[in-house]
Amino acid sequence: MLHGDEHKRRRAVLHKHMAKGNVERFLPQMCAEIRAVGAKLARRGSFDPHSYTAALALRTICIAVFGTQVISAGDEEALVQAVGMIEDDLADDMFRVVPVGPIGWLRRKRRRTFAKFAMSTVVERLRDKARTSSALKDFEILGLSDQDLHDEILTLLLAGHHTTGTTAAWVLYHMAADPALMDAIAAEADECLDDSGELRADAVRRAELSATLVREVCRLYPGAWWFSREVMQPVTIGGRELKRGTSLLICPWQLQRDPRYWESPDKFLMTRRYTTDAYVPFGAGPRACAGMGVAMLELQLLALEMAAAYRFTGVAPNPAPWPKASVTLIPPPMQIEIELRQARPRQPQGFEEVLELPVLRRAGARGGRTPALPVMNK
Repeated sequence: MLHGDEHKRRRAVLHKHMAKGNVERFLPQMCAEIRAVGAKLARRGSFDPHSYTAALALRTICIAVFGTQVISAGDEEALVQAVGMIEDDLADDMFRVVPVGPIGWLRRKRRRTFAKFAMSTVVERLRDKARTSSALKDFEILGLSDQDLHDEILTLLLAGHHTTGTTAAWVLYHMAADPALMDAIAAEADECLDDSGELRADAVRRAELSATLVREVCRLYPGAWWFSREVMQPVTIGGRELKRGTSLLICPWQLQRDPRYWESPDKFLMTRRYTTDAYVPFGAGPRACAGMGVAMLELQLLALEMAAAYRFTGVAPNPAPWPKASVTLIPPPMQIEIELRQARPRQPQGFEEVLELPVLRRAGARGGRTPALPVMNK
């Protein structure tokens, strides 16, 4: 809601810490978080993607903005649940026709009070743990009050994890719906590895297949499927005169499925170009999402790491299920079956007759992917 120089000052801090080029220095830590979630899912055998991606996105945004190991598992859960409470109420407010009544209003007030308290508690803990090079310290240098600091951190957490977490669930869905695409992304991940088995930032920048997957998912399921703008001075748009103070609603969901700009707009296609002005998953102009670089990188790393280490074997609903129109486009409950992707290890020279065993494969070294653990076939 800020304007002028104050808006520019605070946004400069966000750009400093959330620009894709700056976030790439945390690539190993971000990938480690994704691998930890992948290992948990593999032990379960099947999973509902949206149940895990929100917390993963929260950890990633904390790494990018506040540093590593600043949020505990308990705080993650508390924040995700608090956001869910508020989002459910906001979504109900947007689409409700009949008023909730005094009892319903009282229940909502209690839920929101609890949710705000939980979020404030998490914010204070983050302030205590944030590193000296974090966005928090830069905001403090600007001389912000305690309340302004609190609001900035909370906005980063809410906007940074919830939209990306929802979009991440759709990324996993589309890999499950197209096994051949997931295999191709696994091959692309192999080309992005260094000798230690970590994804290289320069190679990820050139990984066009996984980047296209992310762009197409953001077209079909933009994290912010609508947003608003206020007219600051009289203007004529489309032949209609708009007065200062008029509220405008922009709907990326509609623009990005408009047949005037997209061929077969409701289909998931990996052959599209995204140069049209009708592609605005992160908004546009000076108010565009400051975290788009973090979000795009996180989603691409998720696709590369998960495809490299696992196969989704369950049949995902096809065509894609219809999302729940809330603050974000929430996927309905679904189950994706998961198994380890196997590869043959390199054979040492002079040991051609060594028994070839399949190995567990993870986002590690090329070929066998360290650590390569032999698995005996029965």
